[in-house]
Amino acid sequence: PGGSYDPETHIAYIYACNSCIEPIGLVESPKEVSDLRYISGVAGREVQILRGPGENAGADSPKPPKKRAGGSYSRLEEDDLPIVKPPYGTITAINLDKGEFVWQIAHGETPDVVRNSELLKGMNIPRTGQTTYNIGTLVTKTLVIAGEGQVTTTADHPRGAMLRAYDKATGKEVGAVFMPAPQSGSPMTYMVHGKQYIVVAVSGGPYSGEYIAYTLPSAGE
Repeated sequence: PGGSYDPETHIAYIYACNSCIEPIGLVESPKEVSDLRYISGVAGREVQILRGPGENAGADSPKPPKKRAGGSYSRLEEDDLPIVKPPYGTITAINLDKGEFVWQIAHGETPDVVRNSELLKGMNIPRTGQTTYNIGTLVTKTLVIAGEGQVTTTADHPRGAMLRAYDKATGKEVGAVFMPAPQSGSPMTYMVHGKQYIVVAVSGGPYSGEYIAYTLPSAGE
């Protein structure tokens, strides 16, 4: 979804997934696939041709094979724990005039698989951020706002995700609201009759995609 830029301060606010990596390399190419000697792939797996959008989607197209060639995505983990050192996901404020980081924070609640791991029992694990791509940021006069890309269950909220707001000058979290599913697009803000709203797209797993709009209650509500 992309980051945000503040034209008044010349600071960009960028989400990055530090653990979104795949174990791929170069493998010898089958003759029926390419005349190149090596192509991208995973050693020990059958080469799989990636199809384009809409390919073989017509009503008269042949049925796909029951078992697709190749394997599924391999996560870089051991005992269900990522082998990459946290933070897994971050938001960074970058001063574009100086080319320097202003601040950087871990964005996203620690995943359940990490927090509840028997291997880490008794350890104080700070917020790790999350392994996810679908995070865009929204910058306002004083805040940076972004939702989480994974669902978690904590003592503070039921299974779901959080839409978090940070002080854009320091990166300190100043508020969060519950979302029933992960963020799937960049938040946006608008105003109607003098009242400001923030809307965000959410979806994931069995939860169908939808837009959720948030606003502060008016006096008397």
